[in-house]
Amino acid sequence: MKRNIVIATVAAAALIGGGTVAAYAAAGDDGGSATQRQSNVRLADDDRDDSADDTAEDRSDDRDDDGTEVRSAAAAKVTAADAIAAALKHTPGTAVGADLDDDGSRAWEVSVVKGDGTEHDVRVSANDGKVLGTHRDDDDDDAREDLAALKGADVDAREAAVAAAAKGTVTDLDLDDDGPAAWSVETTKGEWKVDLRTGKVTQDLDD
Repeated sequence: MKRNIVIATVAAAALIGGGTVAAYAAAGDDGGSATQRQSNVRLADDDRDDSADDTAEDRSDDRDDDGTEVRSAAAAKVTAADAIAAALKHTPGTAVGADLDDDGSRAWEVSVVKGDGTEHDVRVSANDGKVLGTHRDDDDDDAREDLAALKGADVDAREAAVAAAAKGTVTDLDLDDDGPAAWSVETTKGEWKVDLRTGKVTQDLDD
């Protein structure tokens, strides 16, 4: 009888001990899961912080670029339309773009495609409209594509610059042939499209 009591006691102790170990193991598993969840939360927070920092830096860079363009435009005495006219007088052809340098050189770079299909970049002073130099662009394929896109157009680059000037000082103009061809113009007040046939100016909502 005593032997049976001892065995029963030992078995009960083993069951109790096992239950304790099992409970402890379960608690350990829950604690690990909680720790893992906390780690995942911290990693997610870090990712959000990095993403927010990158976004803030991009916005800051955009503001810096915009500020530089505005200052360059304010300092320029020669408009985009005037620069295009000067470039075409020096290098006859079809103007397909004009860009006001924002590197402090105070010059316009006007892209002109000549009758033989070659493209030339003509630099025009933003101070007095004098031609500073010209060089041949090697990418004649783009030049031919621009000429093809402008076939039948009623509004040339200079006229597009004049039209877009109503929306702010023009700082950049080029031919956008992604979809219906149009002049794509940047001014100190935003980005715009100028219709090749009507000259109508609309806000560019693609960017």
